[in-house]
Parts: sequence; structure tokens; C-alpha cells
Amino acid sequence: MFSRNHRSRVTVARGSALEMEFKRGRFRLSLFSDPPEDTELQRKLDHEIRMREGACKLLAACSQREQALEVTKSLLVCNSRILSYMGELQRRKEAQVVEKTGRRPSDSGPPPERSPCRGRVCISDLRIPLMWKDTEYFKNKGDLHRWAVFLLLQLGEQIEDTEMILVDRTLTDISFQNSVLFTEAGPDFELRLELYGACVEEEGALAGAPKRLATKLSSSLGRSSGKRVRASMDSAGGSGSSPILLPTPAVGGPRYHLLAQTTLTLAAVQDGFRTHDLTLTSHEENPAWLPLYGSVCCRLAAQPLCMTQPTASGTLRVQQAGQLQNGARVHGVLKGTNLFCYRRREDTDTGEEPLLTIAINKATRVRAGELDQAPGRPFTLSISNQYGDDEVMHTLQTDSQEALQSWREALWQLFFDMSQWKQCCDEIMKIETPAPRKPPQAMAKQGSLYHEMDPSLHSTLKLPQEGHSPLLPHLPKSWNTGQ
Repeated sequence: MFSRNHRSRVTVARGSALEMEFKRGRFRLSLFSDPPEDTELQRKLDHEIRMREGACKLLAACSQREQALEVTKSLLVCNSRILSYMGELQRRKEAQVVEKTGRRPSDSGPPPERSPCRGRVCISDLRIPLMWKDTEYFKNKGDLHRWAVFLLLQLGEQIEDTEMILVDRTLTDISFQNSVLFTEAGPDFELRLELYGACVEEEGALAGAPKRLATKLSSSLGRSSGKRVRASMDSAGGSGSSPILLPTPAVGGPRYHLLAQTTLTLAAVQDGFRTHDLTLTSHEENPAWLPLYGSVCCRLAAQPLCMTQPTASGTLRVQQAGQLQNGARVHGVLKGTNLFCYRRREDTDTGEEPLLTIAINKATRVRAGELDQAPGRPFTLSISNQYGDDEVMHTLQTDSQEALQSWREALWQLFFDMSQWKQCCDEIMKIETPAPRKPPQAMAKQGSLYHEMDPSLHSTLKLPQEGHSPLLPHLPKSWNTGQ
């Protein structure tokens, strides 16, 4: 009798077509199955797509200029992240195909090269000076125009943005208060800065204006015609294409233009304020043109993981040249540019001062050898540092060959990280955790967008289940979260 839970062995003729199909199925499954990091990236991509749909609906319902600027900014950031995630997924898929189809198990390729550690990169104190004409700034002549500007920052697949700032001729520079932190960076990172701006008109056409016009027309055309107009307007609100009166959200809302850009690398990292050149991409005839000086001032700091996290630890016997023969038994911790030697392992967690600190820097020399041929003491490692004309050498003894090899590998890796991260390994640069984003002042004064829009639109607007996002602030908890 057949049972669903009954397990039986089914035999397939070896070499048959059915067996080949099974093998092909397993191959395809193993080839295109997503590893955990790809699944997380796909989840981020799906979230940004849903956020983009919500931003399009909000843009169609905006009734205030500042609200439309904020939502259009959010839409631009979502599109940038979607393109970045899609490109990274494509790159990973191609790498998986090449790895699984291009190399056979019998191929013995070259050993993998040593790769540097990852690190954190933080940019803060961002300022962009402005260059106004004398007649505008000092004599206050000409029309008073305002611009809404923000910075888009990208490092690898991670894209962040700053707050939106309203700029006019009363300001001498654009100052962004918040700092931006990138947690997954290599020493070959390229941090791209893009300045976007939109001219703020006092009385401009908003995305909500066509909708208000359609509402008036639907009430004046009669019941049957009015229903058709309203149905066409509602169906076009989320699709981005409008059969009547409603343009796409990107056309109906404000337009941000790329004003300037630059790319910062490891050479720009410095524990202090520094000025960098900007490449201007806008001209004076452009409606969004802003009189930029052509430079950006910021503080760019980096923290390699080798400077902030222990890379090796274990029991050692430390002997300094010219001192006791046996040496002291300590618990060694290699962290940053120092080898800390504690009396006990527990002292590393209690904050006790180490008994001895051995400097490990780019000029340190490490050599493996044997102190003598006595049993139990053949595994030694010497560390030499030059202090002026004097050379100080410490000899480390391990209990096994495996422990000696582990310490040697950790030291070689540290030297390699220092050679790649360069000035970032001279000392630990200070990086502060960015504060939570403050809500825009303009929207904070005007209240919630949900309460300012037409009540008839409340049932048509829905948000993704991911919850609230900093890209779309001031949304009440009672908002419908259905898909």
C-alpha cells in the first residue's frame, strides 16, 4: 500500500537518459542556488523596489513643494540602490558560473593570493563653498532663488544620502551635519560623491496639481464621464503611466540635476579636515545651476579591522635579550600595532594593564628560529625593533609547531594589511557612530503628509511591510501596510 511517508529505494539504470536528467537537475540547482549573502542582497533589492512603488504613490499625492522635493529625492536614492544591487547580483552570478563551470575538480590552480582585511570608512564635516556674484551677495540685487540640494554617496554596493538642504544667496557654503559610515570597505575603495540640486520655485506645478484638475473635471463632466475620469486617474497613480492628465511621477514632480561629483580613495584619508576638488557638471544656463566654488571640504577617516580587532591570541613565553633565560609565561594578544602580553587570559576582559607591550610596525623584523635544542622549547619567534641606535629583540616561545605557524601567519597578514592600508595603520583614527537622521524641518512644521492629502486617497495608498523607512519620514503608524 502506498504511504506518503514511506521511504523506498528507487533504482535508475546507470547511464540512462533519466539518470542524466537527474544529474542535470542537481547541477542546475547547485549552480544557481543563492548563497546566504546573495539572499540578503536580493532581500534588499526587493525592499527598495517596494519603497520605490510607495514613493511613486506619495509623489502623486504631494500638495506641498517641500514634500515633493523630499519624495523625489527618496525616489532617486531608491533607483540608485536598485541599479547598484542588480549590478552586484549580476556580478556574483557570473562569478559563480565561472567558478563552477570553468574549473574542474582535477584542476590544481595556483594557491589563492593573500587578501587584505576589510575596514570601516566614515566621511563627516561635509562642506561645499559657494561663489556668489558681488551684486547678489553684497548688494542683494536680482531675483532671490532657492535650491534644494543633497549628496549621494556610494562605496561599492552601499549607497547613502545626506539630508536635503535649502540654499539661497544668504549662505556662503553648503554644510551637511550628518556623517556617513560605510562598514564594508577594502583598501582599494572608491567613494563617489554626487551633488544633486533642484531649483525651488515659489509657485510651481506639483504632481498633485493634475490630480486636483482631474477632480474638478470629473465633477463637471457628469456622473458617467466623471467616473471614467476618476477611474483612469486612480489606475494610473501607481503604474507610472497616465492615460489622462497624469504624467509619470518623474515628470510630474521636481527634477534633481547632477551639479558636481568627485571620487575619494585611500590617498584622501587623513585624520583631519581636508579640501578636495569637485568636477562641475552643470553650466549657468541650466535651471538647476548653482554657483559652486569647485571644491568640497570633509574629514575622511578609515579603520581597518586589523587595528580594532584582535588577529591572534594564545599562550607564549616571552624573553627579552639580556634578561632571564626562561622568560615569563603570558597570554599574548595581537591587536593593531602592538602585541599585548597579559599575566592571565582573564585580564584581557577586565581592563588590566598588560605586563609587556611589544610594538609591531612596518619597520619591525620577525624571524623564526630555535633558541636551543632542549625538549619542549624548539618553537621560537624573534621580534626586533629599532629605537634610535639601539635594537630591542624579544623572543617568543610556543608549545607546538602549529601554534608557531599560527603566530607567523598572523604577523605576515598584519604586515600585508599595513602595506595595503598604509597611513590608516599608523594609528587608530576616530570614527563616531552616525546619529539618527533628524526629520526635515519643513515637513516637521507642516505636519504629516497623510493628514494633509485628500481623505479619499487614504485607501489607495499602501506601504510595504518592511515598516517605516528614513527615506519616507513622517508616516503614521496607522498607515495601511498591505501589499
